[in-house]
Amino acid sequence: MKIVDKTVLVTGANRGIGQALVQEALRRGAKRVYAGTRHAMAYEDERVTPVILDVTNGAQIERAVAEIESLDVLINNAGIALYDDLSDRSMLEQHLAVNLFGTYGVTQAFLPLLTRSRGAIVNNVSMMAMAPFPITPAYAVSKAAAFNLTQSLRALLAGRGVRVHAVLTGPTDTDMTRGFDIPKSMPAAVAQAIFDGVENEEEDIFPDPMSEVLAESWRGGVAKALERQYATFVQAAPAAA
Repeated sequence: MKIVDKTVLVTGANRGIGQALVQEALRRGAKRVYAGTRHAMAYEDERVTPVILDVTNGAQIERAVAEIESLDVLINNAGIALYDDLSDRSMLEQHLAVNLFGTYGVTQAFLPLLTRSRGAIVNNVSMMAMAPFPITPAYAVSKAAAFNLTQSLRALLAGRGVRVHAVLTGPTDTDMTRGFDIPKSMPAAVAQAIFDGVENEEEDIFPDPMSEVLAESWRGGVAKALERQYATFVQAAPAAA
């Protein structure tokens, strides 16, 4: 999968990593980049097409599908992260609505186009999918669910020729991490590493120095081996039927 001459959709493209992903796709020669945002935005590069896309809004998702005739790479980047302590159920529901069901809804809507192009789905989850940060537990729960969704889709869609990547992002210098006084990577560097991972066909992408510490132990660990073992059941199911 090379990005040159491909059509890419990035959700949450208004700022941070999403904005950097749009610019990196252009730098790599993408033919068309659809920038999904909740509010209208203008772009200087004529290869960028703005798309109003709130990932929790079914009608907007349908309109986006109608606007986009072909798609090679879907990047589910839109997300929210709010401080909480799990005392308010609505906070958990809010995070799940965007970070899990938003990702699911957009993916299902664009799956026919991605199947046709034998394309790729890239879900920007988080290191917190593996271990929660105690002051943002609802976010961590939703990202763990999104990671599991990504792994499930990877197994289920392999037979259709659609690759599914998980991006396990560490702290990045965006509005979302403004309150954290910790080392952070720049969005442009993270975006570059994400596309490197897609082009290198890495199932799980660790796009920054902090997350990369986990890469070797994850890829060679028991949990990854179990994921691959379970995936064989999908391959065997038609034969068994």
